[in-house]
Amino acid sequence: MSLYTELLQSSTSNTQQHFTRRSLLPSKKDALWRIETGFVMTYTYLEDGTTVALGLWGPGDTVGELLSTMKPYQIQCLTKVEATILPVDNLHQFTDTLLYHIQQAEELMVIRSHRKVEAMLIRLLAWLSKKFGSEVEKGRLIDMRLTHEDLAALINSTRVTITRVLGQLEQEGLIDRLSLHRIMVKQDDIDIWYYEI
Repeated sequence: MSLYTELLQSSTSNTQQHFTRRSLLPSKKDALWRIETGFVMTYTYLEDGTTVALGLWGPGDTVGELLSTMKPYQIQCLTKVEATILPVDNLHQFTDTLLYHIQQAEELMVIRSHRKVEAMLIRLLAWLSKKFGSEVEKGRLIDMRLTHEDLAALINSTRVTITRVLGQLEQEGLIDRLSLHRIMVKQDDIDIWYYEI
């Protein structure tokens, strides 16, 4: 039996809670949140108020202050979200969850390590399309409705820069921007070396 199935069965007494887009999931010192539907971003702030994205999470993912040493630690709903509280008696029961958080942190670290915003953004879009996207006729659809500000927070850039680079990527035929902030990545394995020159 998988960890997710065990947690699902053990939490049948827990009720799902509903949250609106851009609301924050309440911080819990002795519990985690399992995302049932929707998407959330975990983040912290620097001293100057700069937002630093810590991760992006969707259905089946578990998030919470117990999984981070960052202070402050916030969980913002990027869409409408349904989430279930998972009481935590022992973090050892969440080994798979901890490993998954580490893997995502490493992936985002590599994406943010590119020198140019263009390279970071195209890598981020490719990562999002693989993690949260769905196959469509002309590529992979990222149906998360991420704003330019959300994308900027994920790679430590600015909204203005993201808007400019998205326009550039669309002109080059690498992406299509659709209504409601949705993006379609046209190729599975985008060669980003062009952006590193």
